[in-house]
Amino acid sequence: MSFAPVIPFTGYAGWKFLGRTLQTQQAAFAASATRQRDDDYFREKIASITTAEDLVADRRLLKVALGAFGLDADIDNRFFIRKVLEEGTLDTSDLANRLSNKSYAEFSRAFGFGDHTVPRTTLADFPDEILTAYRERQFEVAVGEADNSMRLALYAQRELPMLAAKSTSALTKWYSVIGSPPLAEVMRTAFGFPESFSATEVDTQVANLQRRADAMFGSSDPALFAEPAKVEKLVKMYLLRTQSAAGSVSAQSAALQLLQGGAASRSDLLLRL
Repeated sequence: MSFAPVIPFTGYAGWKFLGRTLQTQQAAFAASATRQRDDDYFREKIASITTAEDLVADRRLLKVALGAFGLDADIDNRFFIRKVLEEGTLDTSDLANRLSNKSYAEFSRAFGFGDHTVPRTTLADFPDEILTAYRERQFEVAVGEADNSMRLALYAQRELPMLAAKSTSALTKWYSVIGSPPLAEVMRTAFGFPESFSATEVDTQVANLQRRADAMFGSSDPALFAEPAKVEKLVKMYLLRTQSAAGSVSAQSAALQLLQGGAASRSDLLLRL
């Protein structure tokens, strides 16, 4: 039986409940038989993997490797993944660096097939590094099956402080936000932008995000998310707006059903006449 997270409420109330029970639920998730089998196999085999070709040839290992970076959907794109890994990240022209989703660069850098003579798979602490990330991401996937907005909120809570701590410029950090579909969605929704926002030019998106961040937090630098209270405020706004939008859709649907029902009743009356 697969793990099913307990989220009894939607919106921010559900988020607060999840926060109070997070460690207990994560422990239960990690202890499941499926997770234990994944862990044991990865620990046993990964040190023997010295090339990208070896990794993509082993589907069980590749599932964990991709899952640790939220790239689960690429499990069947073996040629593409091999190229991402083999080219590495040391040159700006490398495939991973040219992709808008920066998770590919993080994935390639973590394994090191293209960046080092000896890949990082041989390091003693490498299995723990990848498996910790894998468990976190897969727990988020399980949460997302119950409530996808909670999954995105968990992602933002984990990723924003790490982004804030980077030594890159504020502008580069904003580009990283836009390059991460989950972060971009949380930020767009929390700041009250429409869905069409993501279709605008990147520089326009950055300028608007900077303005809204400054208005909401008093700073346009993503480094502000080093403070947990600022991350929580953003997540709260995201969940409240998501819940509000869902409520509006439900209300519109109910009204439409009533209208359609009324129209049907009038039609029946006319037929009787």
